[in-house]
Amino acid sequence: MQVILLERIEKLGQMGDEVKVKDGFARNFLLPEKKALRATKGNREYFAGRRTQLEAENLTRKTEAEKIAETLKDRVFVLIRQAGDRGQLYGSVSTRDIAEVITKDGFTVGRHQVPLDKPIKSIGLVPLSVVLHPEVKVGVTINIARNEDEAERQVRGEDVLAEKVAEEQPVVAAEELFEEGAGPAEEEELDTPAEESKAE
Repeated sequence: MQVILLERIEKLGQMGDEVKVKDGFARNFLLPEKKALRATKGNREYFAGRRTQLEAENLTRKTEAEKIAETLKDRVFVLIRQAGDRGQLYGSVSTRDIAEVITKDGFTVGRHQVPLDKPIKSIGLVPLSVVLHPEVKVGVTINIARNEDEAERQVRGEDVLAEKVAEEQPVVAAEELFEEGAGPAEEEELDTPAEESKAE
């Protein structure tokens, strides 16, 4: 489907560009989100008449997004989750979870504004970017931990999993591996079965 973009869309084009996209992408995302119009004669005329107004609105939204980006930049958001001893989460952290934790801190962010390449499945500090506007991205860090204390230690740079691994591997003295009185067999005992087989 041929569409006219109403704002800059990454990997597609700038406002006013006419691009060809898959029908499903246009019907399910671009058109309902009012990010594009079908490229018809009437819509081309409509866009040409409103272009100046759309550009002004876009500039206002971009300026507001830049102000928010200044306060949001390099912020660390704590997300408490249940996890196993080795740090594997019971379930994964989704874009919705991240958007909720950022919103609780006073910033309005939707899950579609948090792009994730793959789901987060373990505890730790996860740097990612939040898209406040098609032309404004800001970097934040999500601190995923099992409790508040662990979250604080992760921010200080401590490896909260290192001590758990050390606890799991107790140091055992070599003497403890053998039963009392057990040791290498006498040479005579080892020779006996071999001599019997020769005799046969």
